[in-house]
Amino acid sequence: MSPFQGDERGSNSSFQRNLFKSTPILIGSIPLGGNNPVRLQSMTNTDTLDTKASVAQCIRIFEAGADFVRLTAQGTREAENLALIKDELKKAGFNNPLIADIHFNPSAAETAARIVEKVRINPGNYTDKRASFQNLNLSEKEYNEELEKIHSRLLPLIKICHEYGTAIRIGINHGSLSDRIMNRYGNTPRGMVQSALEFIQIFRNENFRKIVLSMKSSDTDVMIKSTRMLVDEMLKLDIAFPIHLGVTEAGEGEDGRIRSAAGIGALLQDGIGDTIRVSLSEDPEFEIPVAKKLADYFSRRRDAEKPVNALTYTTPSTRPGNLSRLNGPIVVADFRSHEITNDSWISAGFRNDDGIIKITDKSADIVLADFIPADIPVDINLAVPHKSWQSYKHLPNIFPVLSPKDIAGQPELSVDLNIILTNDKTTTDSLKALQSEKTIIIFTYDAEKNLYAPQNFMNALKVEELNFNIILNPVFSEDNPENLQLKAAGVTGIYLADKSIAGIMISNTSNELSDELTGLAFSILQCTDKRITRTMYISCPTCGRTKFNLQDTVKKVKAATGNLKGLKIAVMGCIVNGPGEMAGADYGYVGAAPGKVHIYKGVNPVIKNVPEEDAVNELLRIITEDNK
Repeated sequence: MSPFQGDERGSNSSFQRNLFKSTPILIGSIPLGGNNPVRLQSMTNTDTLDTKASVAQCIRIFEAGADFVRLTAQGTREAENLALIKDELKKAGFNNPLIADIHFNPSAAETAARIVEKVRINPGNYTDKRASFQNLNLSEKEYNEELEKIHSRLLPLIKICHEYGTAIRIGINHGSLSDRIMNRYGNTPRGMVQSALEFIQIFRNENFRKIVLSMKSSDTDVMIKSTRMLVDEMLKLDIAFPIHLGVTEAGEGEDGRIRSAAGIGALLQDGIGDTIRVSLSEDPEFEIPVAKKLADYFSRRRDAEKPVNALTYTTPSTRPGNLSRLNGPIVVADFRSHEITNDSWISAGFRNDDGIIKITDKSADIVLADFIPADIPVDINLAVPHKSWQSYKHLPNIFPVLSPKDIAGQPELSVDLNIILTNDKTTTDSLKALQSEKTIIIFTYDAEKNLYAPQNFMNALKVEELNFNIILNPVFSEDNPENLQLKAAGVTGIYLADKSIAGIMISNTSNELSDELTGLAFSILQCTDKRITRTMYISCPTCGRTKFNLQDTVKKVKAATGNLKGLKIAVMGCIVNGPGEMAGADYGYVGAAPGKVHIYKGVNPVIKNVPEEDAVNELLRIITEDNK
């Protein structure tokens, strides 16, 4: 088997990816891939041996709009019970395909493959031993011998799937790569893709083509890069298996939606993705409306006119003026066209201490205004029209805002920072006279109608060898908070992942949500790991393996640790996936058995089998002892 040859950063072959169209397969009677709609799915969190509860939850998921439902089958008994669940669903009038989720147990997979329409297996733990994060110095001969063992162990499943017409999802998880893969390729997108390619080759050798692929991670960058790399590798091999998209352990509430949208939305914009699952730490039927909104909003790009050239534009490594001190992308708040009050400053993330406006970690880095307020708060970077600036240019932190037409008049410019307002009508000729190291460009566009405008603009800059700090300013017309979260995270997430922009400014024509725009921008940067201003939480969406009430536990952990900053804390329902999939977390709260919890530091359990009622306090004690 040939070694992986992809670019570790993810390929820039956006043009090829936009041409990617998967080869359709049937999941039961439902076609997946090609020109078919993006299919929606979720996963039950009931005990699969509890037929009544599982059937009831499947029905709620299907009634919410799902095409498929996945159920855990951790053992042969659970796999066998899928037949009863399927029969009861048919009696209730539901013939939708079911998917079995398998970990560690080939026997359970082989049993389930005779019953359900699709089986999901994870190469990281299906035949390889579960990762123990140990060094394995395998020779080439030993490595190939391990691949032969995997091939032999997969043959019974492949034969059964051939006979019953069952599809297989090869589901790679960033947190559960095998030691064998990690020692050779690292715990990286490259390792994830290699893990998939090895299984793909085995299935191809056995003439099995009914395959779906997924690259999942709680890190949106890893999820995006590995999926793009996998697609590029398939294009080289002249194959095009359908792609399942999802961000694992996305969490709940706003964070779960933003993290999911940033990853799934970015790839749907690339033309990649045939079925999606939004993994929220909420009741599974609540995932489907969110998934449907993402599919409806972003998959219409498949029919839109694609940019001819790949996006290879990257943001400069430094920021102009005093913005150079920032660790991460810039957030801009727009106070133009309305009166500036104390409430305005608060909506932009500032704090009001007895009438004195003060900066916080979540304060906008630049505030756009039509005029200079009577009392300018300390340390606020205020950007005003060029004419107003001329009267105040002696003051620190006051900067001019110009249009391309203003530039043509050769006005006096700031020695530190100049802000240029552009849009999809702006030509690059009008920007050539500017010094890139002193310029920030705000690119405004209608995100409801012209989603490719930023890529076309940046492609034009690249051609002219112009490199500016670009603030992306998508404009929406939403009065629904969830819709705005999903759209804003999706349209900005792809450019944040590609490191092509220096920051974001979100606009919305509805005044209903005007006070939430700066907070939403910071949440997007937080959930994409681009700028950390508070504790980050990752939590699994729960399944039949979960050992406690995960939704309540997430709330308890957040309440106990919400005052902390800069940590990543994982709340995981079980030890099947938890220790691996929370990779990168500083601390972990992982279900070990009913009523028992393991507390982790990194990938190491430091306290085992803590009674659930004591576990949050023990987690907080460990964090406190570490002076975090």
